[in-house]
Amino acid sequence: MNWEALESDRRRSESRHVKSLFDQDPDRAEKFSVRADDLLFDFSKVNIDSSTLQSLVGMARNHGIENLRDAMFVGKPINQTEGRAVLHMALRNLSTNPMLVDGRDVMPGVRGTLWRMGQLAESIISGKLSSSSGEKFRDVLNVGIGGSDLGPAMAHAALQPYRKGPKAHFLSNVDGAHANDILAGLDPETTFVVVASKTFTTTETMTNARTVRDWMKAKCGPQAVRRQFAAVSSNLELTDAFGVDRNLVFGFGDWVGGRFSVWGPVGLTLMISIGFESFKKFLAGGHAMDNHFCSATLERNIPCLLALTGIWHNQICGHPTRAILPYDQRLVFLPKYLQQLEMESNGKSITREGTGLQQRSCPVIWGEPGTNGQHAFYQMIHQGNQIVPCEFLLAARGHEPDLELHQELLVANCLAQSQALMEGRTFTEEESSGDLLLARHRSFAGNRPSTTLLY
Repeated sequence: MNWEALESDRRRSESRHVKSLFDQDPDRAEKFSVRADDLLFDFSKVNIDSSTLQSLVGMARNHGIENLRDAMFVGKPINQTEGRAVLHMALRNLSTNPMLVDGRDVMPGVRGTLWRMGQLAESIISGKLSSSSGEKFRDVLNVGIGGSDLGPAMAHAALQPYRKGPKAHFLSNVDGAHANDILAGLDPETTFVVVASKTFTTTETMTNARTVRDWMKAKCGPQAVRRQFAAVSSNLELTDAFGVDRNLVFGFGDWVGGRFSVWGPVGLTLMISIGFESFKKFLAGGHAMDNHFCSATLERNIPCLLALTGIWHNQICGHPTRAILPYDQRLVFLPKYLQQLEMESNGKSITREGTGLQQRSCPVIWGEPGTNGQHAFYQMIHQGNQIVPCEFLLAARGHEPDLELHQELLVANCLAQSQALMEGRTFTEEESSGDLLLARHRSFAGNRPSTTLLY
């Protein structure tokens, strides 16, 4: 029923300019924005009205999103293909509340592992744990791929202002050029290595791990492996065979999917870089959003509204791509991280029940930090004949008070781009220049959708 209503809404919106919705309702920006703590999600520049929003929310309810959410948070096996719980939220649960899988509270194990990770990270940062040569570690190398690379690499870049420990590096590609170029800049005597592979059998990761082990042995001797390698894995037999000290092995349950694993042991490299206390603040942010997701009504629920605007653009309006545009250089890896997060499972052409998908699967995710993207592909976004829904991300303040002018320019650019996407520039505004050909090339229709996440 809701799909048909949404198709009717789409046909109605095709002849409507989103700017007209602001003209009709001066309070639109407030009505189509949601706050959660110090986040503001603004979706007022999406071409939907109150009726369409209710249809989208109704569709989500009809598909049982609230029941599925609640089932996920109590540890029910909502991963149907593997018969598993999906409980990565337990990794960032800083409350005293239990979280159950098969009737067993997993929180004591989660807290114990987190404490062990913290002890290791702080020992490395302080120099209490030193290399086999007695020197303080200057670098930490993460060896992993997929979720064991994209999450910690993304978060590490984002949280650079909080770094207090060794400089982190990330080796993922089995291409020998990647290993060669990273190892060329490291000293094996002052490098700590984290090998992240849940099964310890991932071909790319283990090939790279053996190369790094040989590199270290050649200069530091075989004893360095037990002192300078940690493993993020649940396969103790294989970590033993590799030579990792069991005290430096950190496992996690099969109820943690790789895409969501940065909140636990896969985040060890991040913790070694930013320290235990900052890592706990990172977890607290995720936990706060979990609480918002579980308690806010769907109409005022940021994760839900992000999903519903995405469904409106892709499944209803047929826009095949989605641009992630952080006006924040340190979020440079966020588009890559979201590619896996959304395109891995949501890209399938079958439903959860195994039947053929009647609607489109997820859009292609891509993007680049502003303002670099403005000098690469924004002309296509503004003037091309394919509509690209854009998602802007913007910080209120930078971490560099002596470079405030840069932040002011960044904010101005971001807000101007979302305004220009909506309003456009008409031919009549430009033709006064006298050069009609130039005027046609500089005009654009606007009415392009965007959302903005402010923090």
